[in-house]
Amino acid sequence: MKCGVLKESLNENMVALIPDSIPLLKKAGLSVYIEKGAGEKSFLKDEIYIKNGGEITDREKIYEECDIILCVRKPFDLNLLREKQTIIGMLDPFKNFEEIKKIIKNKANLFSLELLPRITRAQSMDVLSSLAMITGYKAVLMAANFLPKMFPMSMTAAGTITPAKVFVIGAGVAGLTAIATSKRLGAVVYAYDIRPKVKEEVESIGAKFVEIGLEAKEAEDKSGYAKKMDEEFYKKQRELLKKMVIESDVVIGAAAVPGKRAPILITQDMVKEMKEGSVIVDLAASTGGNCELTEIGKIVKKYGTIIIGETDIPSKVPYHASQMYSKNITNFVLNLVKDGKLYINLEDEIIRDTLLIKDGELYSPRFKEIMNI
Repeated sequence: MKCGVLKESLNENMVALIPDSIPLLKKAGLSVYIEKGAGEKSFLKDEIYIKNGGEITDREKIYEECDIILCVRKPFDLNLLREKQTIIGMLDPFKNFEEIKKIIKNKANLFSLELLPRITRAQSMDVLSSLAMITGYKAVLMAANFLPKMFPMSMTAAGTITPAKVFVIGAGVAGLTAIATSKRLGAVVYAYDIRPKVKEEVESIGAKFVEIGLEAKEAEDKSGYAKKMDEEFYKKQRELLKKMVIESDVVIGAAAVPGKRAPILITQDMVKEMKEGSVIVDLAASTGGNCELTEIGKIVKKYGTIIIGETDIPSKVPYHASQMYSKNITNFVLNLVKDGKLYINLEDEIIRDTLLIKDGELYSPRFKEIMNI
């Protein structure tokens, strides 16, 4: 079988497969083809792919000859897929569903890695967790860059500099990494999550868990992701979080619900009361944002507060983001291939949940459940 790796769009610096992953796929019986220049923005030249056993080719040949195609983001030319051809990547089906439906007639197989179940066996394939870790790290550095204060407390001859106060909303992988990074930079860190069980994790890395009396055990679905609550719940949540938001120097919003609009937890009125020079990093910007004033894909200043709404933060750390993504997607492929052949085992929860389209028909039970289809 032949496996092809596409060059990403101009806005994406990552690559789906790094050279070190090629020997693992070849050992499993796959020939690996890389689109010319695919790794350049991740500082990986074509020569390194060739050295590791890959073959450099053009995009047309990948679509014409490869049985499996790997990507990071949904390709702009998804319509070129052939019958029985398989594509694997982060296809963002919740946002791109109408476009994806148009290519169903091609009878290709589409695996969307955002749909991976949160089970132990899938951890080595979990691209969302890998990229969320990088996002949480980079978010803090971006905040520190814009904040007109230092993060750590410093005792100087000129007096004592008090530490910055960071408030992280949402303690998933991105939130926890943001907490750890803020602590390493010397900030005083507070965190809140709707799921009470994460309190121990938050406190174990040095943050103070903010309890507002609204934490709910039913706020997590069976796959381990946060569930959408009703608007009355979010209204109460905003009222109780307001004091923490306006007292913080940096607020990092990392509260998201798969397939749904991110809950608005930081209102315009809160921003108006924040200190001049404060920073909000909205990691939920791609799904609408946790802040009411977030502008998707932009960095803006409102009422004296910088609001960062960047939507592809991992792409700003392409070398390590690609390294982690490549490891995840390679493990996923190896779980799909048996004796050099593609084996779509629908008894396997990992394969079943991520198989968005099978032979031209919408398949994924998890996607159907989230979208109420």
